[in-house]
Amino acid sequence: METKRVCVLIPAHNEGKHIGKIVSEIRKIVPSVFVVDDGSTDRTSEEAKKNGAVVIRHPQCKGKGAALKTGFQHIANLQFDTIITMDGDGQHSVSDLPLFLETIEKNKRAGVIVGKRKIIGTDMPLVRKLTNISMSLLISFLAFQWIPDSQNGFRAIKRNVLQKIHLLTDHFETETEMLLRASWKGVKISSIPVSTIYGSGKSKIRPGKDTVNFFLMLLKVILTIWKKK
Repeated sequence: METKRVCVLIPAHNEGKHIGKIVSEIRKIVPSVFVVDDGSTDRTSEEAKKNGAVVIRHPQCKGKGAALKTGFQHIANLQFDTIITMDGDGQHSVSDLPLFLETIEKNKRAGVIVGKRKIIGTDMPLVRKLTNISMSLLISFLAFQWIPDSQNGFRAIKRNVLQKIHLLTDHFETETEMLLRASWKGVKISSIPVSTIYGSGKSKIRPGKDTVNFFLMLLKVILTIWKKK
């Protein structure tokens, strides 16, 4: 696939230790990398720029979803047909990018392609395993199609899909909102196997607060659709 039609978008908050290496490795496969620095207080912006990324910066931390939306808006008028989103903490393997590119080329029907991590028999923390499985079952039910790893932020989104949906949320629940809104617009969501990487770093996901945000997001989305009827 022509990589000039694809870019990688990374929302990042205080990822100065990882972001430079990640950007450098990505650009060997996909030259165009955009990093949204979500109010970092370390060298995230400097390291990303030094290694060739285009950096957009939030003066204050607004949330992962807000960073994604800023990135989507910035890229909207550029020449890219597909945006691949990755995390900036090193838990998404750059070596999986060629499979995304291959699938984008072969699977023309899919508007969104989500990475599917192996959960059983891995070092994934038990709480995260249970959360991922239960949330994926619930979201698949609500989306009317099977999405085996709905919590995975490593995904490819076609430009025309982003043009169809309007995202309301600003935090980790935004990635779920994106899947639901796309599904309800009739977009086909496919999955591909990706590496499962878990380092020693503490997850930025807050189980209690982010679960509440998820259900508030569902309520917002449902109310929005109801008002339009």
